[in-house]
Amino acid sequence: MKFIDLFAGIGGFHAGLEKAGHTCVGWVEWDKFARQSYQAIYDTDGLYTATDIQKVKGVDLPDADLWTFGSPCTDISLAGRKEGLKGKHSSMFFEIIRCLEERVQAQKELPAFLLMENVKALLSSNGGWDFARVLIEMDKVGYDCEWKVYNTADYLPQNRERVYIVGHLRKKNTAQIFSRPGQSSAADRQSQRKINIVGNVKKPTQTSRGDRYIVLGDGLAPTLLATNYKAPLKILIRKRTHKIVQIGNTSTSKSYGGNPTVGRTYSLGGIAPTLNTCNGGGRVPQIITDDLAIRRLTPRECWRLQGFSDDQFDRAKDAGLSDTQLYKQAGNAVSVPVVYDIGKRLHFA
Repeated sequence: MKFIDLFAGIGGFHAGLEKAGHTCVGWVEWDKFARQSYQAIYDTDGLYTATDIQKVKGVDLPDADLWTFGSPCTDISLAGRKEGLKGKHSSMFFEIIRCLEERVQAQKELPAFLLMENVKALLSSNGGWDFARVLIEMDKVGYDCEWKVYNTADYLPQNRERVYIVGHLRKKNTAQIFSRPGQSSAADRQSQRKINIVGNVKKPTQTSRGDRYIVLGDGLAPTLLATNYKAPLKILIRKRTHKIVQIGNTSTSKSYGGNPTVGRTYSLGGIAPTLNTCNGGGRVPQIITDDLAIRRLTPRECWRLQGFSDDQFDRAKDAGLSDTQLYKQAGNAVSVPVVYDIGKRLHFA
């Protein structure tokens, strides 16, 4: 089926859906560096494109069977401003609704499907009312919704929980897709592994547990953030072991008992923390190699953790993108294999 890639970033939706046999007919992206990478990675000749979703007219968009969008999660994310859908960034969701309403008014064909990705926190943002608002707005323009929380750890060594919402155009009477078995449901058992704190490398005080912890176990490391360029994450690998070891926390925040997620550091031998928009510059995740030498995760490794191929990374790198931008783009991206799984299911809807 044909799809339009809205809030496209570097094209995680594009890569996954194209791999699943679907065809992109248009894309919209604001960030000039993300556009630079997108155009380097994909053949965009002849595709509809625009930069500012607020200036896009719904009637001008090409006909498509599917619209994909991961509207900015900054105001919803636990690492963000927590302003919900009222926030400046996350309110961009309503631009999608506006474009759909404009097509309804002009009696233009609507896409049979909407595919939205956002942070898991959307489900509980503002007491759940933000998620309810998403469903209500989609209902008003004629879509019934289903949703599922996917974890990238079921496909790749990164713990990244995201909610995916599929809107079905009511008059099309399409079948549910998340009720079908897929790779994620078969691998769900793997996501049940736990992390155990077994030590503290900084002496606690009467008012603090300390801010550097040792974590040991066959668990999943937390989300690797793209804001990690301000305070590097350090990750330790032990020889001949696949256990996860948290050897430090570079954040000075007192949240989470002095061990905030954004500063935790883990082993390369286990599951990487979630990539987000802050993994550039001085906050790039770091690892200690087998000879105990510390190094950062490279931009290439971060792109791999999101499911992009080395060829796709090389195209972006060769287009002149800085390491800082490459880190941020990996953190902002949608995980390719998750989208591929959903894309395969769409063939049967």
